[in-house]
Amino acid sequence: MSQIPAQTRTTKAYIPPLLWGKSGHLQTALYGKLGRVSAPHPSGIRKYLPMQDGATATFDLFEPLGEHLTGDEITMVICPGIGNHSEKHYIRTFVDYAQKEGYRCAVLNHLGALPTIELTSPRIFTYGCTWEFASMVGYIKRAYPHTQLIVVGFSLGGNIVCKFLGENRKNQERVLCCVSVCQGYSALRAQETFLQWDQFRRFYNFLMADNMKKIILSHRHKLFGESSFKMLDADVSRLFTATSLMQIDDNVMRKFHGHSSLKEYYEKESCVHYIHNINVPLLLVNSADDPLVHDSLLNIPRTLAGKKQNVIFALTLHGGHLGFFEGDVLFPQPLTWMDKVIVGYANAMCQWERQKPPCQSGPLSENSCVEAKV
Repeated sequence: MSQIPAQTRTTKAYIPPLLWGKSGHLQTALYGKLGRVSAPHPSGIRKYLPMQDGATATFDLFEPLGEHLTGDEITMVICPGIGNHSEKHYIRTFVDYAQKEGYRCAVLNHLGALPTIELTSPRIFTYGCTWEFASMVGYIKRAYPHTQLIVVGFSLGGNIVCKFLGENRKNQERVLCCVSVCQGYSALRAQETFLQWDQFRRFYNFLMADNMKKIILSHRHKLFGESSFKMLDADVSRLFTATSLMQIDDNVMRKFHGHSSLKEYYEKESCVHYIHNINVPLLLVNSADDPLVHDSLLNIPRTLAGKKQNVIFALTLHGGHLGFFEGDVLFPQPLTWMDKVIVGYANAMCQWERQKPPCQSGPLSENSCVEAKV
């Protein structure tokens, strides 16, 4: 990969709010409680996509509010975090900003996450299932044959989008770049660390498990009452008493796709086994004080960036989990550093796509031609 021209580079330093911004816990708690400050309400259209197994995937489509700086038609395909959807404040804030920058946005609603949408089959979203995201991307490619794609994933969504791109080289067609923010890369490696009390990860694990239980139980009749998926009464009882995501994954989630063990489920659902197949420009963003992602997991993106020229690993000192709030002293700004960096990187890649030699069009590879010196 030849060097990106200086005029397309983005070098937005992250400066957290002075009084509380250097606490990963406060950043994470603020994101979890408020989502974003003064979140806008972008107007979109909800799309329904029937799946082969009877499930119905949904996503929200938002048209651009201005012309893109390149004049091209660009669509961001966005995968939110665990149990999230297009109505979450951090998604709404990002979509509104991207729309104003000239991007069309398609946001996946994780299967079962929207409280107003009933399941149509006995299956709910899982840690690494790419079926719904693939269905959304396929729709966008068919409906907009001239659009190019920017792939964006937040937290669990980062795992899904990286796995999707790495599963099949065809999935990278018409993709300009991918951005993953605050994902953990390997559920199997994260399993033990997520049960530890340092950085209060065990407490966060409990809170996330409690939220996951509420989502599952809100669809209990569809999930557990169908002849195609019968759970033992003992498994349902364990769901009620589960205090960690691992217990829920072992007793419920792995069975939706027929995995024989929790280890097999985590191995096959994690993007760590697929991410090295991604050849389009890839930006991986993590925070060193993210209480959910142990430092040992960051060796995965660090090693990948050292081996592949199309990969950038950006590690901030602060930001928490999907926080990255900015502000002078006390009150955070509506837009976060994360929002600005994703759009800034996307803009740079769109400009780079227009400027690079013809033989470098499409996904990058080690055999791409060398840019002529000027």
